[in-house]
Amino acid sequence: MTSELYTPLPLRSGQVLDNRIAKAAMEENLADEGQLPGGHLITLYRRWAAGGTGLLITGNVMVHAEALTGPAGVVLDEFAPLEPFTAWAEAGKAGGGALWMQINHPGRQVQAGMPGVVWGPSDVGVDLGRHSGRFGRPVAMTPAQIEATVTRFAVTARRAEEAGFDGVEIHAAHGYLLSQFLSPLVNTRNDAWGGSLENRARLLLDVVRAVRAAVSPSFGVGVKLNSADFQRGGFDAEDARRVIEMLEPLGVDLVELSGGSYESPAMTGRPADERTQAREAYFLDLAKDLVTTSPLPLMLTGGINLRETAEKVLDSGVSLVGIGTALSVTPDLPRRWREGREAGRRLRPVSWSDKALASAATMAQVRHQMRRVARDRRPTPGTHPARALLCEQIRQRGALRRYRAWLGSSRRTEPAA
Repeated sequence: MTSELYTPLPLRSGQVLDNRIAKAAMEENLADEGQLPGGHLITLYRRWAAGGTGLLITGNVMVHAEALTGPAGVVLDEFAPLEPFTAWAEAGKAGGGALWMQINHPGRQVQAGMPGVVWGPSDVGVDLGRHSGRFGRPVAMTPAQIEATVTRFAVTARRAEEAGFDGVEIHAAHGYLLSQFLSPLVNTRNDAWGGSLENRARLLLDVVRAVRAAVSPSFGVGVKLNSADFQRGGFDAEDARRVIEMLEPLGVDLVELSGGSYESPAMTGRPADERTQAREAYFLDLAKDLVTTSPLPLMLTGGINLRETAEKVLDSGVSLVGIGTALSVTPDLPRRWREGREAGRRLRPVSWSDKALASAATMAQVRHQMRRVARDRRPTPGTHPARALLCEQIRQRGALRRYRAWLGSSRRTEPAA
């Protein structure tokens, strides 16, 4: 079947994506010993590579070994051996599509009890009501720590290119560090990184400049940005429009639009203020406004399962359709669409009234499916969310013990910033 979905997308770096379908980043939590990619990640990405996407974007890879979103996260810093990442890149590119590494720093969104650091633009903690204790209390970053973080992003991007990846996506959404600096609710600084949007965007722009300077001109550089935080008084669509304009002169290839954070989990369809579509393409209404003024190609992610929805997204002027959860259940969904077929079953819905807990259970369900695919097993989308969440918590405890031991080993000789 012919469709705009299957037309090439040229990027300003010179890369040409085979089609307009991207696998959006999903945190896999599948790191092997040493916080490195191993056999499970390689199998998972080989399956996805065979599925027909024009672009695969990995789950977030941490730029700072002492700051992880979870204890089974992958770390690529100046000390990490490149061989495991080279094998990962080869698997992800085996189907002929491009592979980009999403690079990230969690900032204040670090689980309580994790070793290392919990940093933020300010000392404002994550507010999840009775669940707030799930995250550590942040300390405001010093100028030296901010500058060291810029360098870490650049180092990770350079090493990703050396390992064979085709690009990186800088994560500035979902309430992670760069998103925290953008948010007036979290960033209460009164120095060069706080106050006006220009100041709040300074860290993101400095990271983009440093990354672009560290890699070759043909290496892709994208940014994942919230279309809105979905919190009253937070980063909004007008802020997103202005930040996209700031990014345009810096050599960015595309901007992926998403939304929300742990406090308002719009990325799982549960925003605090209900401003997303209930079932598919959560952020399409906001994207339609942004696409009219954006000087950069936009990618839209959020709850897309049906080819009809993907076509609707492209019809709005968006250049690239991002699929996440649906690919955890149907790894070859783009190929199915091309053949006139749709996905099989969907994940069992989570209807719990507690949004924070429901979001955590939804993400646990997705990771459960990814683990099955990574072991060459069939997905089981009917898995009960409570079971998925409990199993994940058990695995996290074992991963935390391994991470603590690794972080405390003699290998970690990095001086504190």
